[in-house]
Amino acid sequence: MQAASTVIAEVLPGVAVVFGEVPAELQPDLLDFGLVPTADRKQISAVVSSIGNAATVAGNLGNAFAGVQGLYRITDATQALLRAGGTLAVKDGANLGAVFLSGRIAGQARFIPVTAVSAAQTAAALGPALAMVALQMQLSEITGLVRTNIALTSQVLTTIRNEQWAELMGLVTTVERTIDQAREVGSVPASLWDSVAGSEALLRKQLDLYRLNVRGHLAQIARSDTRRHREHLQANAEAIVFDAYALLSSVKAWTGYQALRAGRARAAGREDADEARLVDIIARDTRTELDSALAETTSLVASLTRELRITAELPGRDALAQSLTGKRRDSKAARQTSARLLEAIEPLADALQPPAPPLKAPSVLCAPESLDLEPYLRILRWFLGDGESLRVLGFLDQLDALGPISAILGGAKEKLAAAMDKAAPNTLVAVTDRRVIAARTNAFVEQGEIRQDIPLDHVRYVRAATPQDAGARLAIDLITRDENIRWLFRSDIDTTQVDTLAAVLAESMTIPDLEREELQRRRHPSTKAGIE
Repeated sequence: MQAASTVIAEVLPGVAVVFGEVPAELQPDLLDFGLVPTADRKQISAVVSSIGNAATVAGNLGNAFAGVQGLYRITDATQALLRAGGTLAVKDGANLGAVFLSGRIAGQARFIPVTAVSAAQTAAALGPALAMVALQMQLSEITGLVRTNIALTSQVLTTIRNEQWAELMGLVTTVERTIDQAREVGSVPASLWDSVAGSEALLRKQLDLYRLNVRGHLAQIARSDTRRHREHLQANAEAIVFDAYALLSSVKAWTGYQALRAGRARAAGREDADEARLVDIIARDTRTELDSALAETTSLVASLTRELRITAELPGRDALAQSLTGKRRDSKAARQTSARLLEAIEPLADALQPPAPPLKAPSVLCAPESLDLEPYLRILRWFLGDGESLRVLGFLDQLDALGPISAILGGAKEKLAAAMDKAAPNTLVAVTDRRVIAARTNAFVEQGEIRQDIPLDHVRYVRAATPQDAGARLAIDLITRDENIRWLFRSDIDTTQVDTLAAVLAESMTIPDLEREELQRRRHPSTKAGIE
């Protein structure tokens, strides 16, 4: 068997150092060491090399360890590549996997997991060096997002924002230039650090400004009132585009500054233990800042992008687009403005959170055979959250009558039921693995509006009512924490599918202990004091 020519050593959870030959599949995503000092690179190489050679008979990995290539983020796809379709074989203390090129095995790679590195006696000496690796990965992460080619249009960059943008970009450029010079030198010398050392207050001001702006938007759209949520998005679309991208840019500059600061501390730390410990603290705090900013920006951008995507899908909905132009009668201009904003924000949205694939009709479908599902699925796609799956889709006629079910199914409603069977269903019900979504069909396909959004943990009881007469309408009663709902289906809907819908909902039936105890207290009122 061909000797391994590549070593992938996981030195931090999800972060690896690549040694030896770099397979073509890994090259596009390989990251250079950036601000990790040259001395730290040599130290990491020496420690991992000692582990690898100690675990290898005859030291046949020596050539691989001779060349440290760069950093790599171990994603699920990377794990799949390393496994090459199966479990990694273990040989001489390291996992062995095949590297494929054009469908053929091009070589072997050794994968040394983080547990092996952590077990080394010399691992403690790697602490500050690995902190520098962590900071470089953080900087690469935010740089990759900000590099996304977002088009700040004239609608976004007003005169005031132009001034804000110029100030922010001045700081970003200064930090970038300093980082580039530090990478060339292989460390952060004092004279280079002095060129940016006084920028911390200005960088913090920018970071806090755009974080407050983003949090303000999130607070507005977090309101339970869907209409007010949507109105804020409509009225502030341009500001949201600007603030989201400005926050990421300020986080990039801040992360770069902290990486330079850590690099300077790392250089001083070779003679000062306190400086060495400071590198770990900087890496930890910067990770916290980065995670928080990415979470907030992802949430905000996702909300706006969903609104813009829904606008693009709905030929009858002009509200958002019209609010952007102020020209209620100029539908064409309004749609063009909406399309430009979507074009500006979509690359960033996709980078932060890849869009869900187009929806397919679920296996449980309660709908007339003649109904075209595509318009509904196309819009519903943007209402589902990350990882949320559609289990049931139903179309029904929901009456407002709240009398006994027998009355609705009886002869008194036969004429109304027959007439409604000829009409298009007026209510859509979608059951996911998280919630129940209900909407008027016309409002949904024309305005993208939903009427009810019920978490599955609010479901208390479900009943599928069996029709007493031939040709009578099928019904499901859904009792939630807050309301009683009755769904009526056309008589030509498959009974089995309706029963399956009820069964899916019944999986969530539960009464929390607090609600059960409250009901029991109502049933058994407290006895009067002094009476046994």
